[in-house]
Amino acid sequence: MYAGPVVSLLPVAVPVQPDDDEARQLLQEELAKGVYQEAEPSLLERAWAAFLTWLGEVLGQIRSVDAGLGTVLLAVGAVVVIAAVVLLIKPRLNARKRAEPQVFQAKTRLTAQAHRESADAAARTGSWDDALTERFRAITRAAEERVILDEQAGRTAGEVARQLQDLFTDQAETVEWLALRFNEVHYGARPATPNDYQRAVGLDQELQRTQPRRQAGNQHWAAPV
Repeated sequence: MYAGPVVSLLPVAVPVQPDDDEARQLLQEELAKGVYQEAEPSLLERAWAAFLTWLGEVLGQIRSVDAGLGTVLLAVGAVVVIAAVVLLIKPRLNARKRAEPQVFQAKTRLTAQAHRESADAAARTGSWDDALTERFRAITRAAEERVILDEQAGRTAGEVARQLQDLFTDQAETVEWLALRFNEVHYGARPATPNDYQRAVGLDQELQRTQPRRQAGNQHWAAPV
């Protein structure tokens, strides 16, 4: 049976005639890439994984019918499955990015010191989630008050982190950590701890006494007060 035109459409990375084990390995290696691992599996995705296992067994049996046609169908089936998984998972990843919480959600504008006081009050009662989020808000507001950051409605923790990392290179790693913890606490993924809060307080105090790095095109920062 002539299968040449079908083979010519396959990706270059797929062997022309992989055996069953090679085809399964190709599929497993592709699905192990980061884009498929970033989202926790939902019930639908777990059901899809079970379907993939079943489909792999069916495609493996096809090869016993005809050696040439079986391997072609197995490779084509793998490509189709991978494309389907991408279409299933990628929109979910994009939705998560769009859903990143805003730093300030209340319409009332508080000063950096007011946010610090709220954070300390929450810490005294053991409300570490509230304490950490309020301390991050204090850091963001303080940067706005020092004219390091322009005031911007709807700014997210990730956006704050990226801007502050460029200006405070020595503290960049801790800034990135705190922004990540802010998002985790917001979504309830991992609650804050007393050590988390103490690290956030230390970052806040360090930023207050540090002058930001002057950037080209950004000449309006102010020294700490």
